Amino acid sequence: MAYTAIDDPSAYFKVQLYTGNGSSRSITFDDTDTNMQPDLIWIKGRSETVNHVLFDSVRGAQKEINSDLNEAEETQAQMVTSFDSDGFGMGTSGGSNSNTITYVAWCWKESADAGFDIVSWSGTGSAKTESHSLSAVPHFMFSKNRADSTNWAVYHHKNTAAPETEIIYLNLTSATADDNAFWNDTAPTSSVFSVGADNGANGSSDAMITYLFSEKQGFSKFGSFSANNNADGPFIYTGFRPAWLGMKRTDSTENWYQNDNKRDPFNPVDGKLLLLNKSDAEISTSYPVDFLANGFKIRGANNITNASGGSYVYMAFAEAPFVNSNGVPGNAR
Repeated sequence: MAYTAIDDPSAYFKVQLYTGNGSSRSITFDDTDTNMQPDLIWIKGRSETVNHVLFDSVRGAQKEINSDLNEAEETQAQMVTSFDSDGFGMGTSGGSNSNTITYVAWCWKESADAGFDIVSWSGTGSAKTESHSLSAVPHFMFSKNRADSTNWAVYHHKNTAAPETEIIYLNLTSATADDNAFWNDTAPTSSVFSVGADNGANGSSDAMITYLFSEKQGFSKFGSFSANNNADGPFIYTGFRPAWLGMKRTDSTENWYQNDNKRDPFNPVDGKLLLLNKSDAEISTSYPVDFLANGFKIRGANNITNASGGSYVYMAFAEAPFVNSNGVPGNAR
């Protein structure tokens, strides 16, 4: 039996490293796998303090929002200028292309096959449902009011036993909290997601953007785990070797962790941490994690990934499936 329908995850997700040069240019993905025209590009400066910048093909090039800020969308003519057949166009802006500064770009292709949809919609200020095109139940969503200064609303299906009643914020460190004004205490379905009356989730007459993900076997996983504050930390099975891993402690205040296979290609993945809710450059403090052929294992005792008794949610995307559609197992790093 086929394990995954996505033998080549790079057809839908890529990590790209580059060094800024301060000049207009084209960034071509440097892997040798399938070409990919990205629909979501998330860029972070590695060697300097600079905001995260997100661009997508639905809002259009040059429309910037920041995962670490609550600010409204801005037009930035000199950041991402185009979504190309195997990469993206880049302007001269210091936020994404300062001379000699190193950057990472995390890039996704919108596709129901890969469980990713981008929905741009107009808020009403009253509880409502909004259609999506996943043809599957979303497991992870993050949403931003494009017109106002509001926090990023996050839904994760493993946040609590009733995640539709809870809210966590992408740009903040706060723990999860009960609040029906965001997801209207209603779980998403295979055709719609629900929003409440909060301005950040559904601002009256405001342009909104929501990124929705559904798990795809061998390609993406959105789960949870309990930590033990031990160097022999928990092993989390994903069904693939991760290319990108994010996590957040939900029962207490903590930053959003992120690491990937390109910035740190050897185990343990350590010493090059980026925080999704912070503008900080890469952090060299030790938060070791092993990327394995079938998941990841926490190797450090610390609050950001492994606090004693802590509850965490995670988001992971594949470099390679554990077993491909022909039954061939993948390799460890």
